[in-house]
Amino acid sequence: MRYRALFFCICVFFLVPLQRKQHNYKILNYMRHISPSLLAADFGNLQRECEMINNSSAEYLHIDVMDGVFVPNISFGFPVMKAVSKHCNKPLDVHLMITHPEKYVERFCDAGAWSVGFHIEAVDDPMPAIELIRNKGVRTCLTINPKTDIHALDPYLGEVDMVLLMSVEAGYGGQSFIEESIDRLRYLRKAIDQRGLSTLIEVDGGINTKNAPLVWEAGADILVAGSAVFQAKDPIATINLLKGNN
Repeated sequence: MRYRALFFCICVFFLVPLQRKQHNYKILNYMRHISPSLLAADFGNLQRECEMINNSSAEYLHIDVMDGVFVPNISFGFPVMKAVSKHCNKPLDVHLMITHPEKYVERFCDAGAWSVGFHIEAVDDPMPAIELIRNKGVRTCLTINPKTDIHALDPYLGEVDMVLLMSVEAGYGGQSFIEESIDRLRYLRKAIDQRGLSTLIEVDGGINTKNAPLVWEAGADILVAGSAVFQAKDPIATINLLKGNN
């Protein structure tokens, strides 16, 4: 009986500090990754823009795909993405703003996507599309619009590699950051940490060098920036500033 009690004490002594240490590690070590949005690039010089991203400290290139139905605008599809993938050596972070994403996610995976995200508002049940992406060996992402109840993501936080929090209305570039997004971001950060998940949080919309520090502080792992990068006098320096590097 004494040996059993001693064994229990040893387990408590070693395992409780270990669990606490792991939790603190996650809190203190969020990513600071940047995913510039190609939507704001010079479409007449896409190869040049891709080469700029290659030479920068950005981790990804964000690809916004719009169908003119789910959102009012139309952007680009498979041919442009395949062309970009030939010139960009950074992972392609694909954001689908389309209806019936389950019909197309596999094709985007095959076109060279590193991650494929779609909107929770575009489907009745996200799981079939998530499974299609996962089976392709591509990272899964679920996106939510500003007006959608943030709790809609709760059942899926453990099912995807990443959630994309829109901080502007989907479908238009150059919009101003919606301040209420900070509270939504903090909710996601807390929910993910409390469940011990490794799910990344990406934030997209109105990100610039002025508000980026606040968004990092609220718990973002990846920031999408379009106009702030591609319309800057020095895009490479701007990417460093967005990450907090002087």
